[in-house]
Amino acid sequence: MKPSRRHTTRLLIAALVGSAAFAAAAQPAWPTRPVTLIVPYSAGGSLDATTRLVAQKLSERIGQQVLVENVTGAGGALGFAKVIQSAPDGYTFLMAGDAPLNPNAPPGGPYYKVDVLKELQPVVLVNTAPMVLVAQPALPANNLAELVALAKKQPGKLSYATSGVGTLPHLATEMIKQVAQIHMVHIPYRGGSQIANDVAGNQVELAMLIAASAAPYVQAKTVKALAVTSDKRLALLPDVPAAAETPGFKGFNVVSWAGLYAPAKTPVAVVNRLNHEVDEVLKTAQVRDPLAKAGALPGGGSPAAFVSFIEQDRAKIAKVLQQTSLRE
Repeated sequence: MKPSRRHTTRLLIAALVGSAAFAAAAQPAWPTRPVTLIVPYSAGGSLDATTRLVAQKLSERIGQQVLVENVTGAGGALGFAKVIQSAPDGYTFLMAGDAPLNPNAPPGGPYYKVDVLKELQPVVLVNTAPMVLVAQPALPANNLAELVALAKKQPGKLSYATSGVGTLPHLATEMIKQVAQIHMVHIPYRGGSQIANDVAGNQVELAMLIAASAAPYVQAKTVKALAVTSDKRLALLPDVPAAAETPGFKGFNVVSWAGLYAPAKTPVAVVNRLNHEVDEVLKTAQVRDPLAKAGALPGGGSPAAFVSFIEQDRAKIAKVLQQTSLRE
């Protein structure tokens, strides 16, 4: 008996479904072996600590060992290059901070100019960390609004210290100056370790510091904190107002940040899976609490949201660079 056309069609559909199922089954689920997260700086720093914190919880979720490899040299360039040149197979990723990622970075600054939107695949924003504007105790200003008023009365007489020309603390302070239309003199240091001591010792009126560095001095009241540079307060310094709370600074949000990246052309399914797993890790108290103690906030969100974040951050940096002299 000759099979009907309807029966033949059903057999064909069944065969196609079976073939698709077999093909799917033939694709090994990711991951099937250890995953490596590369940190382009030496062990012991804040980025390394964050990476190891995330790696531990991520390993538990994906059922594979997550290794952290520190690839140092050339200001981070070697670590970036290793990931960019790695096979896009879902087993090598980069954890990187904001400083080296901006193609608008100033010449000669501490930046490895990588366009991560072209050379890498953003996976997920891991954390953000606002900075703290601090002042010597004798300064007659106790918040950002009072500082602006004081600076307008004494244009060019106040000085502020940062860890160097073109660094994010420098650019963040320049953004404050541009928003408030005030003039203060920049005093660049070669690093941040001496700055808080000099503010406490009345050798410089103001400084922009990362929160973790500023907190011990603020808590000891050897310096006073005027504002954090984010749009919300920090758990580490709950009594310090966000800059965005100040009249005229609505929406102000300048933060250091770190994110996870994959080599370009890594399969979308792998990127999405890793994004989901890290996003869930960032929701756990075991990760959120240590970040809060370090003056940081957990990130999260989709790959597309991370791309949008990078683009907005670049726009901020580009705008301030258009109006700021970096020849100091």
